[in-house]
Amino acid sequence: MPLERQQVERHRLRILMVLESPFPIFGGGGAESQVRTLACELKRIGHRVTILTPRFAEGPQRVVERCFGIPVCRLPYPRVRGLGSLVLWSRLLALLWRRRRRYDAWHVHIAHYLGAICCALGRRLDVPVVVKISGQWELGSGLLVDGGGLGVRMARHLLKSASVYQAISRRIGSELVARGMPAERIVALPNAVDVRRFGVSQKAPRLQRPLTAVYVGRLQQHKGLDTLLSGWARAFAARADVHLLLVGRGEDESKLRAQAAQLGITDQVQFLGHRDDVELVLANADFALLPSLIEGLSNSLLEFMASGLAVVATRVSGSEDLIVPGRNGWLFPVGDVDALALCLREVAAMPEEKLIEMGRFARRDVEAAAGLESVVARLLSLYRGASPSTPGLAFNAAPIGQGR
Repeated sequence: MPLERQQVERHRLRILMVLESPFPIFGGGGAESQVRTLACELKRIGHRVTILTPRFAEGPQRVVERCFGIPVCRLPYPRVRGLGSLVLWSRLLALLWRRRRRYDAWHVHIAHYLGAICCALGRRLDVPVVVKISGQWELGSGLLVDGGGLGVRMARHLLKSASVYQAISRRIGSELVARGMPAERIVALPNAVDVRRFGVSQKAPRLQRPLTAVYVGRLQQHKGLDTLLSGWARAFAARADVHLLLVGRGEDESKLRAQAAQLGITDQVQFLGHRDDVELVLANADFALLPSLIEGLSNSLLEFMASGLAVVATRVSGSEDLIVPGRNGWLFPVGDVDALALCLREVAAMPEEKLIEMGRFARRDVEAAAGLESVVARLLSLYRGASPSTPGLAFNAAPIGQGR
């Protein structure tokens, strides 16, 4: 083999990404979207990635196939409570053992039972295991919550043997420390966004069109959309020069349509449903809204900022790391309709050039903190066994977005 090719092969990694949810899923999801983004980028730059997930009843059924050019393996198991879990866990253990020399690192994207098994076996096999803590589900109702039965406590103990914990926000990192996870193994590493996918368009002057805001995400209660509509109506009642775009689907859509009618803002609000060309919708907006009650780190936030949009968001995990009020957006308390209305009035009263400038800062800031190339480079260091205490990786109290 030529020397140059040997060097390429030596630096090429083989990575197994473990996901405890269907992949792919229609409309995307936070963890699933990140797995796709990271896997495609790693493949693009020459590494080999395999995605491993259970074969869920509501997801794709093929045991092995390629999605987006990436091999996806799905572990079948019986749909019988208790027995199904035992079969799934046994099959995961068997697969990891058979392929123990095939992968250089395992990246677990949801800290649950499959992740616990990966941690236990990875430690024995000396395989780096990166466990991503991506949101409040894991911290609020998953294995990381104190208590539970013997099985839960055992799984939580096994999770503590991970090589690295990837905390996608500073709040999550601090919470892990508070729950006894070793700070020296925590890396504050956000979700990644491919800034190249999102452009900053030249819009017509605002005098020729409405001021346009956009929200992208599920139409669900925890996204705070009732607060959004109430705050919007309070700020812009009876105005014809404002427009709100809601992109996404969810069980609350009919309720939100009824609320918009009751508030008298039906003509201002447009429900666009799911869009595969969300980057085009963002390119035609002036600013973005993220009124969530709870988040880990919203992929929508990253995409808003990558599109050059200033963001009005609640002060929740992730958003508080990246949004700097007065520079690239606004933060307001969760559920505070009056505070949201005040932010919206400030946006509307702001000179157009200033709002555009804030959008430029937003794009610059998110690329520095969460740009795909930067995040992947840091992950590759961890996959290769770098210590989480390495400069540039170590967890500290500063927000992810600082140091601009």
